[in-house]
Amino acid sequence: MTHRAGAIASLFLALSLALAVSGCADSPRYTNSDGRPSEKPLADLLRWQWTRDRSAADRPVALPVRQEPRATAPARPGELSATWVGHATVLLRIGGLNVLTDPMFSPRASPFSWVGPERRTPLPFALAALPHIDVVLISHNHYDHLDEASVLGLQRQAGGAPLFIVPRGLDAWFRDRGIANVRSQAWWETRPVREAAPGVQVTGVPAVHWSARGLFDRNASHWGGWVLQAGGQSVYFAGDTGYGDGRDFRQIGQRFPALDLALIPVGAYEPRWFMRAQHVDPAEAVQLFRDLGARRALGIHWGSFVMADEPLDAPIAALDAARRSQGVAESDFRLLAHGETWEIAPPAGAASAPAVQPGMSGSTN
Repeated sequence: MTHRAGAIASLFLALSLALAVSGCADSPRYTNSDGRPSEKPLADLLRWQWTRDRSAADRPVALPVRQEPRATAPARPGELSATWVGHATVLLRIGGLNVLTDPMFSPRASPFSWVGPERRTPLPFALAALPHIDVVLISHNHYDHLDEASVLGLQRQAGGAPLFIVPRGLDAWFRDRGIANVRSQAWWETRPVREAAPGVQVTGVPAVHWSARGLFDRNASHWGGWVLQAGGQSVYFAGDTGYGDGRDFRQIGQRFPALDLALIPVGAYEPRWFMRAQHVDPAEAVQLFRDLGARRALGIHWGSFVMADEPLDAPIAALDAARRSQGVAESDFRLLAHGETWEIAPPAGAASAPAVQPGMSGSTN
């Protein structure tokens, strides 16, 4: 594709997204916890697209990619660990189950195969290399978080499809694609992953964001984060979120004290005048971590796709500065290389967590 053709294609994509962001649906069905959606006027998005300086964001960046045997190994009894695949895709091992967040294995985060945000850092491994996935957590329907090819690939995995857990209103999208093993949950709704084996529980929690996949479905499905609990272990997955006034995250921390691990976005935050309503920056990410009261945090939503105006590696230095200014140790809020695994040790004196028996395939809860 020539530079001119690419520029025209990019403008077409931007205009399409602008129409979605401006709100073409009749009236939003879902909102943030304050009763308002994260609306952006069409003029604001067009202003950003016309005035943005992409020189920093387009600077070539080579981030490390690891291919460790442990990264694609299944969960061990009592293990709590996280393997960062890239962007918001994390392989969690908790309660003896393999859990995948927002699976994104495609080359572009876009409705089109020929234009849109392109993967800048190679995948550490292919979707087929994963262990059998028991549960998939979806935060919302944006293309960098809900990738159709990846979802359909997981649906066809050997040993049976995983259970897809999604926000309210998004289950119809899965059923339209022949995926019956899907369950939607509301904010603050807690359910066992499997009714017959209630050792692992999942709770939907608020996020400050919005949804749209086309021109006419603005906020027609909800968005949110998830809390997983199993045998005394707990993980919070924020999905994609702005900070707002912080009340959502303080409330999550109050309801789920002493979270073992929080997966918190740290990228796609510039320019702040445009991104603040929907994406935290590293300073807000550290504040969010402190609001939660979690023991450890992993920074996600960076390093894979250029979704905003900061350089791909900008969160590394920005998060380091935010940790220092807020008194958070690097060992408590980490960034991983693509493909790297972090095993979370239990607190000193904690009893070993009992395992949940695998065999999730075929559950239709």
